[in-house]
Amino acid sequence: MSEQIKVKMRGENVCVHYGEKQALFDVNLDIGTNQVTSLIGPSGCGKSTFLRCLNRMNDTIDICRVTGDLTLDGQNIYDRAIDVVELRARVGMVFQKPNPFPKSIYENVAYGPRIHGLTRDKTEMDEVVENSLKRAGIWEEVKDRLDQPGTGLSGGQQQRLCIARAIATKPEVLLMDEPCSALDPIATAIIEELIDELRENFTIAIVTHSMQQAARVSQKTAFFHLGKLIEEGDTEEIFTNPQNKKTQDYITGRIG
Repeated sequence: MSEQIKVKMRGENVCVHYGEKQALFDVNLDIGTNQVTSLIGPSGCGKSTFLRCLNRMNDTIDICRVTGDLTLDGQNIYDRAIDVVELRARVGMVFQKPNPFPKSIYENVAYGPRIHGLTRDKTEMDEVVENSLKRAGIWEEVKDRLDQPGTGLSGGQQQRLCIARAIATKPEVLLMDEPCSALDPIATAIIEELIDELRENFTIAIVTHSMQQAARVSQKTAFFHLGKLIEEGDTEEIFTNPQNKKTQDYITGRIG
């Protein structure tokens, strides 16, 4: 299966240091177009650090140093000529805790398209807001209260609002850092279903501490341990027939 998948983002020999401490060691990983790639592994193993390299979120940490090559459609995203703001419009991010802006539901979604100048007038903006909320599976719940604060929604709704906000800039890649860890099982199921639908239009990389979630939502899984990428491959293969003993130990609960 892997042969036909086009590579959207690629990491080659990616190392990350926080000051003296090395957090990632020579990671080589491809993120396939219109696939969901799950990054799994114990806490502190480097999976979120790798995810944050993909839209240069680590740039916000002074002591962080990233080396190696990271490309989006073959272009080095750490090239000096790259506009980081534009990169983050192309590679959107949804965080672990829902973090809507202290603004109305409408303004939460309109914010990105407005700062990136993606719409010409209010009619276009209304359309973008409606489409993004529909794609995030929350339009029906909020269409009559778009002027109310996003912070007034339930946790699961807030997370879907954050997904709507992330996709409003029409990114090509969507990064999700444990998007369900603060949610109840029902909200989690809704988000998982949503991830499956979004894959048709977006390339998705998700960090999850839930192996069941990785098995349900992703086509490809990468297992990290102590800052190293131990094994990656088709999700089914990783869960049923891992090649590396460490992967097997993690999946069967011997390390965690």
